[in-house]
Amino acid sequence: MNRRILIADDEKNMRWVLREALEPVGYDVAEASDGKEALSAIAEQEPDLLVLDHRMPAPDGMEVLRRLRGKGYRFPVIMLTAHGNVQTAVEAMKAGASEYVTKPFDLEELKLAIEKALRMGELSAEVERLREEIDRDWDIDGIVATDPKMLEVLDGIQRVAPTGATVMLYGESGTGKELVARALHRLSPRAAKPFVSVSAGALPETLLESELFGYEKGAFTGAMTAKPGRFEMANGGTLFLDEVGDISLAVQVKLLRVLQERTFERLGGTRSVEVDVRVISATNRDLQQLIADGTFREDLYYRLNVVPVTIPPLRKRTADIAPLVAHFLEKFGSKGRAIAPEAMQALVEYQWPGNVRELENTIERVVILSHGDLIELDDLPAEVRAGVSVCDAGSRCFVLPEDGIDLEEVELDFVKQALDRAGSNVPKAAKLLGLTTKTLEARMHRFGL
Repeated sequence: MNRRILIADDEKNMRWVLREALEPVGYDVAEASDGKEALSAIAEQEPDLLVLDHRMPAPDGMEVLRRLRGKGYRFPVIMLTAHGNVQTAVEAMKAGASEYVTKPFDLEELKLAIEKALRMGELSAEVERLREEIDRDWDIDGIVATDPKMLEVLDGIQRVAPTGATVMLYGESGTGKELVARALHRLSPRAAKPFVSVSAGALPETLLESELFGYEKGAFTGAMTAKPGRFEMANGGTLFLDEVGDISLAVQVKLLRVLQERTFERLGGTRSVEVDVRVISATNRDLQQLIADGTFREDLYYRLNVVPVTIPPLRKRTADIAPLVAHFLEKFGSKGRAIAPEAMQALVEYQWPGNVRELENTIERVVILSHGDLIELDDLPAEVRAGVSVCDAGSRCFVLPEDGIDLEEVELDFVKQALDRAGSNVPKAAKLLGLTTKTLEARMHRFGL
């Protein structure tokens, strides 16, 4: 399609000359006799380039340029004037003109200026497009999502990230909680500051305390020098506390103080350290149940759970499986390989107890062990090829419906059946289910029974 050039000049002869020069070389030319006509023509159909006379009536060229840039128009503008001077040229360039040409001018030179401005405009547009893509990638930090359930999560992330609110991420292992935490950080005003991650479940109590709060020289055997903790390292930024449900009660007390007062002491120290840290927590455990069991502080729960975000397991966001497979194939160097329909069907129907992490590991294994351009059903691991069958330790298999099952509904059904069989006797029903009475009561509370 020919590029469209708008000529805005109050001299009819000048417009005619430019039209006669530009149309034969492939440009579509439109005309405007003053500033008002130019603004109307641009609003009706934005041109690829504007040739704009500096001095013309209602409003003049400089005012037209300022209005266009103020409204966000970014197409190139070549300013024409019969009254050229350095001050006017500088003013025009500051207002956003791409080129400044003084009348009279050579038509061939003007054509070159137009072609140059168009090329620069296209390059600027491409750079902006690439920048937006990079920003979008950073926004979601590697999260691949097309399923409505996950898109809803991402929408919530974008809304809560700039607020600075404390966020609690819920989800099974392998659902991508750290990716979501990083996305929250990247979208926040703290993005230029550190993102520091610590997994509470991977560290014993004493080591976790020193990792979080640091220690002074001589605080314990082997502490030859002072060391800052993760809170200090994350100052001004974000601290991601994974597996927060595994933190001991003793460390929970110190964590609560940091959240309330923004101060703490290093192990073996007496000096208070002030920090400004946004805390994002994550867990795959039922914190309400931990509170009922007396292993998690209720006041800490309310401090951490200001904005809860639940990340759905992969079996509940099956629309994401195909794009995730494509993403991992590209990641592991097999972008051009195709997947047979029956293989993709098996990938979609498998329940993925390890969630996205298990899918990633599966695709990496397939890429390494399979051959040829087409990934067949036989290339998949045996448990995936089994499709919708799930077997217990005694090799009894249960065939699930084609569209999967809702585990919450299954659990609710079992609780109701146990209560019916026990005649609403909660301790007896708990025994039938292999649960403690307190655990069953928590389940009943959750289900509104």
